[in-house]
Amino acid sequence: MNDSTAAGTPVMHGAYEISADPERIDAARVHHWLSTDAYWAVGRPREKQDRAIEGSLNFGAYHRGTGEMAAYARVVTDYATFAWLCDVYVDRPARGTGVGTALVTVVRDHLTSYGLRRIMLATADAHGVYEKVGFTPLQNPDKWMALGQQ
Repeated sequence: MNDSTAAGTPVMHGAYEISADPERIDAARVHHWLSTDAYWAVGRPREKQDRAIEGSLNFGAYHRGTGEMAAYARVVTDYATFAWLCDVYVDRPARGTGVGTALVTVVRDHLTSYGLRRIMLATADAHGVYEKVGFTPLQNPDKWMALGQQ
């Protein structure tokens, strides 16, 4: 389910505009980024990525001059108690501009309106980005379990 009410007013960050408008997502670009350059999604088939986009709340950061997508984030949520932030990707030329932190901040602020109990994510290399917007390591990781690939 795409949350079309999330489209709202885009948030400006430097040369970028951040939006949750599902119509603006460049699915082909997202698939290319993730399937070729994201350690957690290398080789992901296009049809699987398209299903993931369709079933999620999606955010994009776009160059203000061209409208070209520069970053992406996806949220899987029930809109009531829980959300999983995933597939956060910043295009290589946009890295170091702060757009990744700005994107995650917009996602966090948007999710606040739902009154969720918990927003989770997993990262192997971007802890600093997420810590800047309030994420912390699990206090009791021994309570969590997973089914599937680790």
